[in-house]
Amino acid sequence: MVIRKTKIEGLVEIIPSVFKDERGYFFELYQSEKFAGLGLNMTFVQDNQSFSKKNVLRGLHFQNAPYRQGKLVMAVTGKVVDIAVDLRNDSPTFGQYEKILLDGRTHNMIYIPEGFAHGFAALEDSVFFYKCTSFYNKAADNGIRWDDPELNIDWGVNRPVISGKDRSLPTFAEFKRKVGLT
Repeated sequence: MVIRKTKIEGLVEIIPSVFKDERGYFFELYQSEKFAGLGLNMTFVQDNQSFSKKNVLRGLHFQNAPYRQGKLVMAVTGKVVDIAVDLRNDSPTFGQYEKILLDGRTHNMIYIPEGFAHGFAALEDSVFFYKCTSFYNKAADNGIRWDDPELNIDWGVNRPVISGKDRSLPTFAEFKRKVGLT
């Protein structure tokens, strides 16, 4: 297993050791002792899986404190552009994002710590899987518009398919005003 640090503290890409032969492949998605040995000490309490058709864009989502979620995410099949936006107001990278291609053929993953907005766009029909460090809490559900002009994210998808809920999310500027950062 290899860890690739990103420019944002705590946000890492994980490339597992995949064992392939004529029968197929095997890899450990998660093993607590190995993760702890890499400095990734977390407890997961919920697993989620979704299917998205090509060009579906989901996000940017997060949960308000005290229900923030850390997430270990991967494309089981297909290919997605994954986006994590740093919303930790004490972070030197507040408001910055990382864009990482997750591919079901390479099995790479991203660990997204608590305090980030997260979203992805399916470049192919894709099954997406994520482990969460806290339970989903509908009352704490929040988000930022996928097409926010300040964040200016290039999702790599022409004419994305977006839910009504995601179309109505606030802008980054509105989010910052709401939490007293402007």
